[in-house]
Order: sequence, then C-alpha cells, then structure tokens
Amino acid sequence: MSKGAEKMKSAKAELEEKAKAAKAASRRMADLSAEGKNKALHNISADIVAKQKAILAANQLDYHEAHSSGMNAAMLDGLMLSPERLEAIASDVLAVAALPDPVGEVFEMRTLPNGLQLGKRRVPLGVIGAIYESRPNVTIDISVLCLKSGNAIILRGGREAVHSNSALAKVVQDAVTRAGVPDGAVQFIENTDRALVDDMLQMRQYIDLIIPRGGAGLIKLVRDNAAMPVVAGGIGVCHTYVDKSADIDRAVAIVFNAKVQRPTVCNALDTILVHADIAQKYLPLAAAELAKAGVEMHCDERAMAILKSKPSLKLKPATDEDWGKEFLSLVAAIKVVDSLDEALEHIERYGSGHSEAILTEEYGAAMRFLNEVDAACVYANASTRFTDGSQFGLGAEVGISTQKFHARGPLGVRELTSYKWIIFGSGQVRP
Repeated sequence: MSKGAEKMKSAKAELEEKAKAAKAASRRMADLSAEGKNKALHNISADIVAKQKAILAANQLDYHEAHSSGMNAAMLDGLMLSPERLEAIASDVLAVAALPDPVGEVFEMRTLPNGLQLGKRRVPLGVIGAIYESRPNVTIDISVLCLKSGNAIILRGGREAVHSNSALAKVVQDAVTRAGVPDGAVQFIENTDRALVDDMLQMRQYIDLIIPRGGAGLIKLVRDNAAMPVVAGGIGVCHTYVDKSADIDRAVAIVFNAKVQRPTVCNALDTILVHADIAQKYLPLAAAELAKAGVEMHCDERAMAILKSKPSLKLKPATDEDWGKEFLSLVAAIKVVDSLDEALEHIERYGSGHSEAILTEEYGAAMRFLNEVDAACVYANASTRFTDGSQFGLGAEVGISTQKFHARGPLGVRELTSYKWIIFGSGQVRP
C-alpha cells in the first residue's frame, strides 16, 4: 500500500472514531443541564476574546494563502477575521447563552376521553454534521447552537480556512471541557481531503442531520449523496420590488442598504424591480445613491432609457444571465415592470426561495406579496439584510434554509431539536 493510501486509510479511521465518540457523547448531552450548557458558552465567548491573537494569526495564514491562490472577493471577505468580527462573534455566543433552553420543554399536553394524558417533549436531534466553506465564524456559530440545543457536532471546514477553523475548534473544545460537557461532544475534522466528505455523508449510523454551508457545488454534492437528512440553503437570489405607491425616500434608503451594507452575503439584494408608474421619479434617485458606493447597474431596456443620460452611473445592458443571478458583489440588476403581478411572476421564476421584499404604501399590495411569494423570508418595507439568526433574535444561526422541511429560514436552537410523545396513564389498556 502506498504512503498516500495509508494516510487516507488512517484519516478515514480517525473520522469514524470521532463520529463514534460524537454519537456516544450525544446520549449524555441530552441530560446536560441548562446551567452546564450556558457555562460552556460563556467560556467560549471569553476565550474567543482572550485568545484572539492566536486566532487572528491563524486566520492571516489562511487569508494570505487564499489571496495568493486568486480567491474571489466575496469568499475572501467571508474568510477574514478581525478584532471587531471576533468581538461580534463572542457577543453572539452570549446572546445564544441568554436564550431559553429548548430541551425538555413540554407542550401540547391534553387529556384524552380515556384518561390518558399525552403531549410532546422537546429533545435534541443527536449528532449534527456540518460541512462548510470559507467562513470560519461558522465553526463557532454551529458549535454553540448545537451545544445549547443539546446536540453533539462534527465540524468539517474547507481547506481555505483550515488554520482558522482549527484554532477556533480548539477554543471551543477547551472551553466546553472546563464546563463539564461530555467528552467527544465537539469534533473537528482537520484533514481537508474531499474524499472524507463522501465518507461522512454515508455515516447514517452516527450522524442524524447534515448541514452544508457554502457554494452551490458543495450543497448539490451533499444533497445528492447524503444518506441522512439534509438541511441546506443554497444560493440567495434576493429581489426588492418598488411598488407604484412606495415612499420614494424610504425606498431609496432600503435598496441602498440591501445592496451596499454587505454585498458579499446571501441576503444582499441582487435584483431591483420597479413599477413603471414610479420608475421615472425613483430610478434616478436610487441609481445616484447606489453610484456613490460604486454599484454597477445591469439595466433592462426601460431602466436604461431612464438612466442613460446620467454619465456618472456605471450602467450595462442587462442580459438573460442577470436574472436569477446571485452577484455577491457591488452589482445589481434593474428591471421595470408594469404591475405587481409581473413582479410576482418574475420572482417566482428567478427567485431562490431566500429573501424577497416589497416597498409599498398599499396594504393590499403588501399582503398579496407576503401571501403569494414563496420564500423563507418575505418583507414589507424593510431590507432583506435582516435575514440573519442574530438579527432575528436567535443569537446566531447554523444556516438559512431555503427548503421547507424540517425548518425554513435562519436555523437557531429550536430548529436543532425534535420532540417525542410522552404519555401518562393510570392502567389503561386498549379495548
């Protein structure tokens, strides 16, 4: 056997060992007290700050290698850590700690005519497998949400962030050990060989749920090959429709925020749909603001006719490929539509089921949009940038699901639990 084959055999054996340990830990995690979980999370938050020098040094290694290899700007932005970002991550950990413990909650109790009392008790899912790319903050987000919800976790990050992920995983493991969390509850796979992903996806006997975080290629690989259930988000093609009754100043500000505040993330705006009745007045004002941030605007014929006389704007004719595209950069597509119905049809055809918004002063139009748009998060008069676990009061998220089972939108602690039926009797037998 070659050295390469021996190394891979050893890596596969190590993966199985860690999966077994996580499974064993998950049975004990279900009984961990809320105080024990919160102590672990407080330790993690404090250690992120205390050990930031080592974390940032590891992150610099990853960033330098990724930049040298030609990684695109969106992924580089997601990869980069800073003291400010670490402070924000540490703060989010404390926000998760402050949430009610979902495990053990009893709900929907009732008494049947035969005297049986039955209801549901919330329980952890078991072992969560996370396969993710680029963003090292995912190591912390997923770990703390799994710990809070009583689940064990197996983390497998991408090659481009291996030093950052390894440093953060060690912070988590050390912090939870001091809090008395069962050994093996947090596992990190250091080997970045893609073949191990294929093995991980077949470990149904150990892993109860897989969550992929990354590009369309990774998500398709996981969805197509996993032997266990998958919760995935996929891409976020986000539209904002400016209705004919929209408050123009407010609509300019919302669109600017949705596109510019952080353009490299999945909830950033991609396509602006503008009602023809308001386009002549609205588009020049919105485009002037977007131009201040250097946004390149890909315009359909009617939008181009309105804006082409403005030499300061970065305009391009829109192509078919611009509709349904997640730009992840300072680029937005613009289309003029004749009605709310046309906007709804466009979103149905090109949306990805992530986040969609309408800007309108008409209650009926807002309610039609909220009722008819099929997406995880649907907004009336607000920026799509709020689609985020922290912004939704969940503390953090393990991902944003664009599918309908078993959860949708930002996934927090409650979405990482299931339930069991509990039944109290007094000697009943079935007739």
